[in-house]
Amino acid sequence: MSPATENRLSSRALALALSEVESGRSLTREVACGLLRCDDYLLPQLLSAARTAKERFKPGVITYSRKVFIPLTNLCRDYCGYCVFRKDPGDAGAHTMTPDEVLEVVRNGERLGCTEALFSLGDKPELLFPEMRATLHRLGYRSTLQYLEAMCELVLRESTLLPHPNPGLLSPEWIRRLAAVSPSMGLMLESTNANLLQPDAAHDNAPDKLPARRLRTIEEAGKQGVPFTTGLLIGIGESIEDRVDTLLAIQQMHERYGHIQEVIVQNFRAKPGIPMQDSPEPTLGDMLRTVAIARLLMPRMNVQAPPNLSAPFYDELLEAGINDWGGVSPLTPDFINPEKPWPHLEQLRLRTEARGFQLESRLPVYPEFLPRVLARPGLLRDRVRAAAGEDGYARRAA
Repeated sequence: MSPATENRLSSRALALALSEVESGRSLTREVACGLLRCDDYLLPQLLSAARTAKERFKPGVITYSRKVFIPLTNLCRDYCGYCVFRKDPGDAGAHTMTPDEVLEVVRNGERLGCTEALFSLGDKPELLFPEMRATLHRLGYRSTLQYLEAMCELVLRESTLLPHPNPGLLSPEWIRRLAAVSPSMGLMLESTNANLLQPDAAHDNAPDKLPARRLRTIEEAGKQGVPFTTGLLIGIGESIEDRVDTLLAIQQMHERYGHIQEVIVQNFRAKPGIPMQDSPEPTLGDMLRTVAIARLLMPRMNVQAPPNLSAPFYDELLEAGINDWGGVSPLTPDFINPEKPWPHLEQLRLRTEARGFQLESRLPVYPEFLPRVLARPGLLRDRVRAAAGEDGYARRAA
C-alpha cells in the first residue's frame, strides 16, 4: 500500500469519525489530534461541524467585551521567550501605575461606553525586585496582589466598570479576596507540556508557568465557584498532542467544577527583540483547526479568539466555531501585543454581520454565570446588577 493510499484512508477514517461527532458522539483524543493535522480537503467539513455546534450553543450571536486595558505593573519575575510586556526595573518603559493613572484610564473608558477594566500585571514582582517592594511601600501596600485588590475596589467604587484581573498564580485566600471585588478572573493555562520550562524553551526561567501550579489555581477557583477564563497559547514549541491535552485538561476541570466561563485560543506572534523572534508563527489554518477542535471538545463552552492576532483575516475564525471576540478596546492598546491594534468596533460589527451573526456587547462575566455573582451581597453585586441588561449582556450594548 502506498503512502498516498494510507493518507487517503486516514482522511476517510477522520471524515467518518467527524460525521459521528456531528451526530452526537464525543470527540476522542486520537481523532482530535488527527483533525488538527487534517488536510485542506477535510478542513471545510471540520469547520462546518464546529460552526453547527456553536449555533446549537448560542445561535446567531457573537459577543465581545468593551474594555480598557490596565497594565497595573509590567515588572515580572518570569522571563517567557515570547513576551514583550514584562520588564525589569530600569528597563525602558518599566512602570507601575498609580491610583490616579488607573482612574484616568477608567473614566476615559467609561465615557466611551466600556464596561470592563482588564487588569494585567507581572506575577508577584516584589518577590524578585526590591524596587517593586519600595514602590508598593510608597503606595501603602505590602504586595502586588494587595495593591491589585485595592485598585479593583477603587474601580468598583468610583466607576461603572467591572474589574477582571489576570494576576498569575493565586492562593485560595487571594482567590477569595479578589472574587469579592471582581465578578470574574483569569489565568491562561497556555500548555500542559512541562518540557516548555527546559533551557531555551518558551518558559525557560518562568517558574510560574509550571502547568501543575497553574492548574492548581484554576482548580481552586472552581472549588470557590469563581467564573474563570483560561485557554491555550499555540505556537510556543508545543506539539499537536499538547494542544489537545491542554484543551482536555480544561474540559475536565470544567466538568468537575462548572466554573470555566470561556476558553481562549491564542496564537503566538513573533516580535523583534524577544528570544523567540525567529520562531515560526501559527498559520491561519492552525488557528482554524485549533478553534474548531476546542468547539467540538467543549460544545457548550464560550470559545474566544482575539481578532487583532489574526488580522486581517480574523472574520474567518467565525467559521471555526468561536462565539466571542474577547475584550476589545476603543481606547487602550493591547499591551501584550502592542504591534497588533484592535479592530475598530464598527468594523468588527460589520465583519461579524457579514458572516451572518449579530454582535453583542457583554460584561466580563458571561450571562450564564451572572447568578453566581448576584448571589453575593455587596457593592460588587450592585455594580453587576446595574451593568447587566435583562438578557445578561451589557446594558449599553454596541
